[in-house]
Amino acid sequence: MKSLFVLSIIIIFLFFNFTSAIAFDYAPEIGDIAPKFHLEGINKSLKSKKVWDLEELKGKWVVLYFYPKDFTAGCTLEAKGFSELKNDFLKYNAEIIGISADNQDSHESFCSEKAINYTLLSDPNGIISAKYGSWIPPFSDRNTFLISPQGEIKYRWISVLPLNHAKEVLNVLKKNI
Repeated sequence: MKSLFVLSIIIIFLFFNFTSAIAFDYAPEIGDIAPKFHLEGINKSLKSKKVWDLEELKGKWVVLYFYPKDFTAGCTLEAKGFSELKNDFLKYNAEIIGISADNQDSHESFCSEKAINYTLLSDPNGIISAKYGSWIPPFSDRNTFLISPQGEIKYRWISVLPLNHAKEVLNVLKKNI
């Protein structure tokens, strides 16, 4: 009987992928220090810059959002929402950074074709996405984190809907200042 139970457990773990079911258990909580990142990316305004690091952003608010894929309908809607409000975010000393598994070439095309005016970073293996509980292989899940100038998670949105999300984030930022 005991061996049948053990065999059943082994079969369940072999045939079912539990990583996506527990991904959010690893998302940083409000009040936690934001996990560091060091990633390659693109920003049309900073053409010579190739690598971004969270440490470089100390002293600024950071809107760090994860999204599944460049050029998809939801991701385009979310990205354009942040682009349209970029100047409003800048008034509150906030930088917007998007992270997905897409490579820099895809990000560059996405920024050019969709007029995205902020930084997009590449996390092809999901290492940073996983640190933020945002990795469901092979894509990043749609999660957003508001990081204080001291590097602390002040607010988080898990599995967000892209419509009006940028406005929602801006409203929370205004309340935290």
